[in-house]
Amino acid sequence: MTLSSKAKKIAIIGSPASGKTSIIDKLKNKGHVCMEEISREITLKAQNKGIDQLFLKDPDLFSKQLLEARKKQFIEADTADSPLVFFDRGLPDVVAYLDYIDSDYSMEFIENCKKHKYDKVFILTPWKDIYIQDNERYETFEQATEIHKYLTKWYKRFDYKLVEVPHSTVENRVDFILKNI
Repeated sequence: MTLSSKAKKIAIIGSPASGKTSIIDKLKNKGHVCMEEISREITLKAQNKGIDQLFLKDPDLFSKQLLEARKKQFIEADTADSPLVFFDRGLPDVVAYLDYIDSDYSMEFIENCKKHKYDKVFILTPWKDIYIQDNERYETFEQATEIHKYLTKWYKRFDYKLVEVPHSTVENRVDFILKNI
């Protein structure tokens, strides 16, 4: 198991539009080190090359890029001069999404999830009141609810005890996370 001796690695996971990025932004505003979600960056780069949804067109290529980028973030967190590093999603998300679309994947995905373990994982449940679709988020709310089930299944398979963050204001959710680390 790879754990930083310097910083606790805290993953904040959940289905699309469950509030992860708002929480990460608030944590950054409070001075915490945060690793941002990078799937949007990969999607936007592909869109600039004329591929509307790389994940849908070539899920294997998208997921390999995402796995490598998240692994890089995980390793970079070891150099953070901070007691805590927060992640907007984690490595097991990649496997959960591939399973959700019933796509094959190599054992490399599983091995990386086993090797790079977070110290704590907070999960956000689907929340219809804040759900928004946009150019990079193509899932419906019903699909987001189904994705939540896959995220829960895969994180539990990797032996994580998920801490569910209650629906509330962003400030209250951040306070909940900080009090429960």
